[in-house]
Amino acid sequence: SRNGMRIQRLKDKAGNRSNASSEIELVECVGTLVGEDGHGLRAILEAAHLTRLDFAVGSAGLMRKALTHTLHHTMHRLAFDRPLAQLPMMEAILADAALEVEAAALLGFRFTAATDRADGDEHERLLARVGAPLAKYWNCKRVVAVVAELLECHGGNGFIEEGPMARLYREAPLNAIWEGTSNMMCLDVLRTLGREPDTTEALIAELRAAGGADARLDDEIEAVAAMLTSRDDLEPVARLLVERLAVALQATLLLDAVPAAVAESFLATRLGDRRGQLLGAVAPDPRHREVVERAAVTG
Repeated sequence: SRNGMRIQRLKDKAGNRSNASSEIELVECVGTLVGEDGHGLRAILEAAHLTRLDFAVGSAGLMRKALTHTLHHTMHRLAFDRPLAQLPMMEAILADAALEVEAAALLGFRFTAATDRADGDEHERLLARVGAPLAKYWNCKRVVAVVAELLECHGGNGFIEEGPMARLYREAPLNAIWEGTSNMMCLDVLRTLGREPDTTEALIAELRAAGGADARLDDEIEAVAAMLTSRDDLEPVARLLVERLAVALQATLLLDAVPAAVAESFLATRLGDRRGQLLGAVAPDPRHREVVERAAVTG
């Protein structure tokens, strides 16, 4: 006979419609115990650790898809006898978005790798535990701003359902909600730091491994280390702490993995004083063209 799970309705979501969500009613439903009796939450959280990494990496992928569509559009659409991508303001937006995409992917991959290595390496285990909520928080917040800006690069057509950008735009905010909202992710980072004090040292060691490569990064690493070791209550500044941790870690990863021009552009615009609040609000930089061309090739 059928089990007693009744679907009451499918939810009318703003996006993510292909992945149906429903309201259910359980009526004498037979279930299977997962994990130890009385420790169901622990089993759920162990699974959520992996799905949080999924959303961190998935958000980087969503940004990459939006950037790929936008690069194609702006490199083939002409304005003033030039491709849109070569106009100064548009080039700055594309370069800034490309930096976000590459940094987000490296952040998600770093903590995915730590999870793979966790069983045989204490440093990696500690990084894996704190890294999942950290990467989920930052990548899932950044994807919204990046996709919104890239949609605008398409003009009015970006907002038309026949094209790809509208769907990405509706999808982007959801990743921050799945498996724990942004505030929950920041609180989970603080909870991990409190329960396993060695996590603080692991994070500082990970950052300091890149020490000496750039003075701006050195200053930021020591400032973040000071925040981590502060005796003050960190909850009021949890978002600021997690953001600075994420950006500093991204900087160290880029220095090791990408051409010097790309890493330098990230350092100058994320750790220097050469940017405004929005994507593309950066100082003129001859490296922008190289960053955009790299994104077009690697995509």
